[in-house]
Amino acid sequence: MELISGFLDYLEREKRLARNTLDAYRADLSAFFGFLSTHTGQSPSVRGFAGLQARDIRAFLAQRRREGLTDTSIARLLSAIKSFYRWLDRVHGVENAEIAYLSGPKRPRRLPRPVSEVAARDILDQAEILQEEPWLAARDVAALSLMYGAGLRIGEVLDLPGTAAPAPERLRITGKGNKVRIVPLIPAVREAVDEYAALCPYRLASDTPLFYGKRGKRLQAPVLRGQVQMLRGALGLPETATPHALRHSFATHLLANGADLRAIQTLLGHASLSTTQVYTGIDSEHLRKVHAQAHPRG
Repeated sequence: MELISGFLDYLEREKRLARNTLDAYRADLSAFFGFLSTHTGQSPSVRGFAGLQARDIRAFLAQRRREGLTDTSIARLLSAIKSFYRWLDRVHGVENAEIAYLSGPKRPRRLPRPVSEVAARDILDQAEILQEEPWLAARDVAALSLMYGAGLRIGEVLDLPGTAAPAPERLRITGKGNKVRIVPLIPAVREAVDEYAALCPYRLASDTPLFYGKRGKRLQAPVLRGQVQMLRGALGLPETATPHALRHSFATHLLANGADLRAIQTLLGHASLSTTQVYTGIDSEHLRKVHAQAHPRG
């Protein structure tokens, strides 16, 4: 499994993929390697991947479909295999023209599910009183404020160094694919970060994280997601109200208030405008619902 480990190390180091994405790729490729061992009668190797046929990969995808995988899972599985082959070409010089013949099911385009402006404010207000220790309450408010008020991903928030406090007017963020962007911080976000920094019992410096867990180690995403889960339960919000939904809300609420789509693309760190354009679908859907409520069909 050295090839899988090398590939995942590359994705983590160069592409900065989230841990759950890396875990999914590991599971997908482990299943692929296991299939090939039985299918070809040989342990997967660099040389073996160079000679693999498109029909061999299609046989693997067909087996996974028979096991109950959906179109979305099959498409993700094929994406993992193609990404693995790009890495093989880059690192080991493996070229396999057969890969170009592979295409998966088209995944339906799902609209992001933001929370309303009222719900976003309620989440921030309730986060302040959910924790018993003041510095932990301030931590959660600051972290969630960076997602809703600056559009940061949860991983980007947790990767911030201690030198992000006191909060600057503009924050330098390294996002997916090591793409750097400059994000302006509104006063409310800066105040939340500075209040947390004033209460934090641990050292904040260039070699420390900005956000700590209760025991003095870097705050982990499952902890923050757990806090939001409790918040949505207390507020009666749907399961789609997640930390990432706050980032979606940042984009959607900016668009609803007249922000330029390209400006939102820059703030979110999207490589392609088409990725950002999905938020226009949310805005249109909102307008459609408002219109339907105002003018119900008889």
